[in-house]
Amino acid sequence: MRQFGGPEELFIGETQAPERNPGQVLVQVHASALNRADLLQRQGKYPPPQGESEILGLEMAGEVIEADKNCKWKVGDKVMGLLAGGGQAEIATVDAGLLMPLPKHMSFAEGAAIPEVFLTAYQTLFLEGNARKGEKVLIHAGASGVGTAAIQLAREWGLSIAVTASPTKHEICTRLGALLAIDYKTRDFEKEVRSWSGGKGVDLILDFIGAPYFPKNIACLSLEGRLIQIAMMGGSIGTDFNLAPLLMKRLQIIGTTLRARSIGYKKDLISKFMKEVYPLLDSGTVTPVIDSVFNWEEIEEAHRLMESNKNQGKIILNIIS
Repeated sequence: MRQFGGPEELFIGETQAPERNPGQVLVQVHASALNRADLLQRQGKYPPPQGESEILGLEMAGEVIEADKNCKWKVGDKVMGLLAGGGQAEIATVDAGLLMPLPKHMSFAEGAAIPEVFLTAYQTLFLEGNARKGEKVLIHAGASGVGTAAIQLAREWGLSIAVTASPTKHEICTRLGALLAIDYKTRDFEKEVRSWSGGKGVDLILDFIGAPYFPKNIACLSLEGRLIQIAMMGGSIGTDFNLAPLLMKRLQIIGTTLRARSIGYKKDLISKFMKEVYPLLDSGTVTPVIDSVFNWEEIEEAHRLMESNKNQGKIILNIIS
């Protein structure tokens, strides 16, 4: 970025090639993906963790070009990986434990659409949310990258799924496994969810919106329900909140992020993910949903598309065709 601001501040430039430290792998990046964090970082609202690359990009797919001699990754291996920054560059350094093999049937563009959103969906549904078969879950922003991943995982774990999304995005949500799709602009999702659940409410909510949805989220939760707060796209400050339902319904409110987590946490998350979710990706049972693919020279257009909220699934950047 030239400076914090709009998409016009983004440019492709030259910088010193990253140096690989022991335990890290050097990857030739073929594709990366956009995340809301990229938009926030561009605006000056979400700086990278200390010591991480200032270059945008939290996920990528590419080929290993250098690794330690005793590393499980070898030159030429096709991989996808999770980063705290630096994914939207020709070369990236990644801790060896934060890489996963690219499924054999997938392109680099498809692989780049997986790490951040599928790991976040898995983390929030099962590690933070403790979702169990037969429970009901409400997923806000159902057609987003994380939303489309979460719908598929919830479906495979036997959950009943409701989502909020614009009407034009309902079809993709229901096709992936949602039983109820709510137009959040014209319908009261609290009333819709309570009717759908027979008045009991849902067991788990994944929310990206924040303050505007908070009171209704609490009202939507069942006894001992859990609210997982993943982002605050609608703002962080609320007013006139009644604490009584928290006690009366024994609710849990859990805030979570992934980018700033320790390397150890991320390695453990990926280890669990490889056992429980990767086989579903490898078999094609679950798959990344891609809205559009841009050449990285079109980065401004890609950011403007995400800001418009018109995308259904992931926006991909081709670094190397």
